Amino acid sequence: MKLDPRAFADLLIDYCLEVAPGEQVLVATTSLAAPLALEVQRAVLERDAWPLLRIALPGQSRGFYEHARGAQIDGVAPLAWDEARGIDRRLRIDAPAEVAELAGVDPALVARHARASAGLREELLSKRWCVTLWPTPAAAARADMEVSGLEAFVTRALFLDRPDPVVAWGELSAFQARLIERLASAREIRVEADGTDLTLGVAGRAWVNSDGRRNMPSGEVFTGPIEDSADGRVRFDVPTGPAGVEVRGVELELRDGEVVSATAEVGQDHLDAVLATDDGARRLGELGIGTNFGIDRSIGSILFDEKIGGTVHLALGRSYPETGAVNASAIHWDLICDLRRGGRITADGEVVQEDGRFVV
Repeated sequence: MKLDPRAFADLLIDYCLEVAPGEQVLVATTSLAAPLALEVQRAVLERDAWPLLRIALPGQSRGFYEHARGAQIDGVAPLAWDEARGIDRRLRIDAPAEVAELAGVDPALVARHARASAGLREELLSKRWCVTLWPTPAAAARADMEVSGLEAFVTRALFLDRPDPVVAWGELSAFQARLIERLASAREIRVEADGTDLTLGVAGRAWVNSDGRRNMPSGEVFTGPIEDSADGRVRFDVPTGPAGVEVRGVELELRDGEVVSATAEVGQDHLDAVLATDDGARRLGELGIGTNFGIDRSIGSILFDEKIGGTVHLALGRSYPETGAVNASAIHWDLICDLRRGGRITADGEVVQEDGRFVV
């Protein structure tokens, strides 16, 4: 099944971003996503708007950390602020040439730049935005697939194999709305699985229906747990590595909302550096429940993996203000727990999901 860049671009511009005439749309990607980037440019122009393509080169991120110094690590370019303030929409297309590009880079250096860039990220997040992925040989190798196999996987995950993808996303949105109805009155969520028994307070917090408007693909409902409520242990059995650094087998113990113990089978140094980023990095900013059964396995991309139907994910660091949560941090790192083999989510003692199947 070939991934159609034209249909992909139209879905992004019309459904995800809803681009209007006269708007300025920033498109950030790499040169490997040229087929999709050119179709996005076409789609934006056809809607009488302005495409602003920002194309990164393979090795650009690593080169930055190898050569940047002083204010370049501890600040951002003034022009980047002007651009962030001036745009109306922002699209990021992940298209890696090397999935572990930052492997070997000092994680403390990455954390320093993340702290310095926090304000710019908040400005960009204040605009309408969407993140997606274009299959590349490196992304396919990470997923243990051929590029053609990853293209077919992405096509299904985006519902581009359906007669009308927008209708399919509407159906998922309606299911998620019913799920949120069930969760809205809950005071406490409990997550149980092998190595996991964690409770989180959610009373008074809003749940968000993530139906493809921001992430494509999407398929999750999420909230921000009460900042001092998380209590227990959790094991994340789906590997996730921010900035292309391999991290797997993460186990956290939390008390009164704060991480008091953290281990990783692989990537302990990176885990320690992330937790040391700032005070908010040791608290949870998000609780998300995956609902997209078009994504049935991990491919090593958090954008897809956190949406797997039958999983739950927790994010260390920054919370989303629209949920009512207030945790502030320069980082937001999603970690995933697969519940499809013996896991359970309960809300105030009543089962919401068991073995990856919803009871709604």
